[in-house]
Amino acid sequence: MKKTIIVLIREDLRIDDHPALFEASQEGNVIPLFILDEAASFGEAKKWWLHRNIKTFKDTLQSINGDLWLDKGKTEEVLLRWIEKTNAQAVYWNRAYHPEVYDRDRKLAHSLSSQGIDVKTFEGTLLLPPWNIKKDDDTPYKVYSAFYKSLRKQDIPKPRPPVRQMNVPQLKDTGMSLKDLGFMPSVPWYHVMESIWDPGEDAALKRMNAFLEKGLHVYSEGRDFPSEGHISTLSPYLALGTISVRRIFHTLVEMDSKPIEPFIKQLIWREFSYTVLLHFPESPARPLNKKFGDFKWQTNEDDWEKWTKGKTGYPIVDAGMRELWATGFMHNRVRMIVASFLTKHLLIPWQRGAKWFLNTLIDADLANNSMGWQWVAGSGFDSAPYFRIFNPTLQSEKFDKDGAYIRMWVPELANLPSPYIHKPTDAPAAVLEECNISMGKDYPYPVVDHKAARKRALERYDEIK
Repeated sequence: MKKTIIVLIREDLRIDDHPALFEASQEGNVIPLFILDEAASFGEAKKWWLHRNIKTFKDTLQSINGDLWLDKGKTEEVLLRWIEKTNAQAVYWNRAYHPEVYDRDRKLAHSLSSQGIDVKTFEGTLLLPPWNIKKDDDTPYKVYSAFYKSLRKQDIPKPRPPVRQMNVPQLKDTGMSLKDLGFMPSVPWYHVMESIWDPGEDAALKRMNAFLEKGLHVYSEGRDFPSEGHISTLSPYLALGTISVRRIFHTLVEMDSKPIEPFIKQLIWREFSYTVLLHFPESPARPLNKKFGDFKWQTNEDDWEKWTKGKTGYPIVDAGMRELWATGFMHNRVRMIVASFLTKHLLIPWQRGAKWFLNTLIDADLANNSMGWQWVAGSGFDSAPYFRIFNPTLQSEKFDKDGAYIRMWVPELANLPSPYIHKPTDAPAAVLEECNISMGKDYPYPVVDHKAARKRALERYDEIK
């Protein structure tokens, strides 16, 4: 008689290279179960994205004779209830590394094992488990370049094949409906996102293949230019596990004819972020560089509101924040610019910006997000020096020379000639009039002066050096 195995489904909504699901499907009857833990916290944009991808994943499982059951509550209580009513003998899952989830899962594994339930956990999130790459003294790396070199020497396991057939038991309890999980917003603000992002594993693989064919060969030089589309846009799919990072990695290494290393470095930066999160679980909330605990941040609610709404008077910053609001995504170069502006021009704590990103990004990922904000703020282990303060105007002129990105997201400036679109206050009155722009009315004056803000930030930094 085949055993019944519950597979906990989390942010791994795929059938390709899903270690827990693959092993369970080889061994017995499978009950894929998604539990929305009552303590879980998802941003509003990611809730919408999760809803759509869960629906697609359920459809995929049904196409291979499987299904996906949904429930919510405290994970252990819900799981024990399902074990009892299904007579499951085993529970499998791919490990998750959010500090609270990881600690809960370790306690859960011990509790289930003590009750005679077979528990197996797998690596389904990263190339390698985050404790695998350590220095010779058995301590975690704090410098990315050294971590990268060490990981590149390792053998990365090949991805498991897609699950093509599942046996599921006949259950009277159908669980909750997807609607019951409450992920979809009551007000339909997501129409732009819906037109851009197709959910599911097939969409993820289609994006990967398109990038490898058309974007990879120019990725190294082109990834910094937000209007040119030379990025993979795979991060929303990695964030929900609708594509396997091992599948991406091994597809890349089999492509000898194209420059793969710049993109592989981005995958390994993700690994580094997770390693830091595992070993330093305080990193989403507290600076890794302890001296930044004494940094004198300030809170100006008017400045904060202008930053979130894309009304700072710096076009590249405003374009990025408006892209984020409309699409749930932002180009990585622009992410660095807007984060630098918040933390160094406005002196608003990076933690607040990080929370805003987690709430508005569909690719919200605690490890990547925390690492990125600490890097820009200068408070991480391996960060940009604090005194490296992006000049948003120069960044705009360098990476959006013709203003195409700004024109797309700040339409009130669309008619300004390129020399002035990066800094509208420099435009002669006649040019502004011809373009029907009244500064302070149609587009705001800069919320701060760059030189004065830079000087102020460096003075604050000198106080903690």
